[in-house]
Amino acid sequence: MRTIHLHLVSDSTGETVSHVARASLVQFDDVQVEEHLWSMVRSERQVADIIENIREKPGFVLYTVVDSMVQAALETACRDLQIPCVSVLQPIVNTLRGFLGQEGHARPGGQHVLDAEYFSRIAAMDFVLSHDDGQSVNTLNDADVILVGVSRTSKTPTCIYLGNRGIRAANVPMVPSSELPAELFEVDGPLVIGLTKDPKRLVEIRKQRLKILNQNQDTDYVDFEMVTKEINDARRLFTRHNWPTINVSRKSIEETAATIIQLHLRRQEGDT
Repeated sequence: MRTIHLHLVSDSTGETVSHVARASLVQFDDVQVEEHLWSMVRSERQVADIIENIREKPGFVLYTVVDSMVQAALETACRDLQIPCVSVLQPIVNTLRGFLGQEGHARPGGQHVLDAEYFSRIAAMDFVLSHDDGQSVNTLNDADVILVGVSRTSKTPTCIYLGNRGIRAANVPMVPSSELPAELFEVDGPLVIGLTKDPKRLVEIRKQRLKILNQNQDTDYVDFEMVTKEINDARRLFTRHNWPTINVSRKSIEETAATIIQLHLRRQEGDT
């Protein structure tokens, strides 16, 4: 296992450069990364402080900085230290400049603006939180997407991710011996999606959950036959109502959300 120091330099929050770094590093095996994030870097003096840290822990530098003077200071210092230094945005910005025939604005954090889209995302997050785990069923019809599934099928984190993308998502849990709310079957606007999971995998996750909570594991909640019945009942319900179904057994939250977003967009395109 090789360990490297990865220095992420950003003139904003560092979210972009962090995502790019992680998406790139997963392509390599047996690499352990010690990550150093330097955010809101907007002056050459700040660069000088960062370089001292890089000198002590040399590695690889990725940056998202739009100010040309700050860029030059960082690249020159890294060149002197013989440390690779790569801009995440510059190749794309340069290509767009040629394609569009105009200069871009050196605007740090330009994507983080308080515009209508931003406030729409905040409203979506507020909707998600107030419609989590079967809450506020009287306003389910205001949702864009409703997720239905048995316990531990990642309904809540998926909804939170969707909310951050501006999608008003609600989730309704399926609990054995409990009726689903009538309002769920009366909605005519939202896209209802069923989430399912492999019973064996679901039992493992539930057992781990009970262990963390220090609760008794001698319960139907983790009984394989009962869990299998839960899943089969859920699948029959989804089929009966013609709800799209996603098996989340081997999907990350991001992958599940990406599938839901595609289904939602297709639904919107079909309505127009």
